[in-house]
Amino acid sequence: MNDEELLRYSRHILLDAIGIEGQQRICQSHVLLIGAGGLGCPAALYLGAAGVGHITLADPDAVDLTNLQRQIAHRMSNLGRPKVSSLQTAIADINPLVQITPLQTQADKTFLDQWVPQADVVLDCSDNFATRQAVNAACVRHGKPLVSGAAIKFDGQVSVFDPRQAQAPCYACLFDPQTHFEETQCATMGVLAPLVGMVGSMQAAEALKLISGAGESLAGRLLLIDGLHMTFNEMLIARQADCKVCGTQPPITGC
Repeated sequence: MNDEELLRYSRHILLDAIGIEGQQRICQSHVLLIGAGGLGCPAALYLGAAGVGHITLADPDAVDLTNLQRQIAHRMSNLGRPKVSSLQTAIADINPLVQITPLQTQADKTFLDQWVPQADVVLDCSDNFATRQAVNAACVRHGKPLVSGAAIKFDGQVSVFDPRQAQAPCYACLFDPQTHFEETQCATMGVLAPLVGMVGSMQAAEALKLISGAGESLAGRLLLIDGLHMTFNEMLIARQADCKVCGTQPPITGC
């Protein structure tokens, strides 16, 4: 790192659990971030500010007026612009040292099999069950840690699914991909604006810990946030031997 980088990242370098070595790992890392909306905006901004060397953004949508209540990277001037492009500009305004690859596309199996192997950590900031299952299956296939977040109404959740750990569960251990799941989206149910910021920021924190080697991740634990009463609860998650993605049975590969 040069003098400018040492100054820019000095508050991380001062942390014993990160230091220069951990910050160098952050600067050399590649994060794949799925979803440039309520969760993706704060997650990407913090990852960019922290100096993640390369951030690949994937989202098929464009900015619209209803996004501006909570998707803090987007602006009125970006209405109609691809979200990944809008978010790219916001990250670059904070830290021009970060390489950003904006991809206005759906994260389907073909896309994921191309980009997941290139990433050190994957963040699922999407808003639908099918995408979450597809991202999880790809991370299991390619052995990449996944930081998953979700928020609806006043409720949020965050966890890490790390296939590099033999006993760690995957997302499908918690939510069976073949179970009928009724989608609940903020477009119909609503969501508290700061809640997505809390969840997205926590996802960024977990990603930076995984990259730098600091602390203990949320692997095997689901953090539950009740924003209405501002309480936090934790649920332990066990790996399921019969999981259709990471278990002993033939995994689902078509997600």
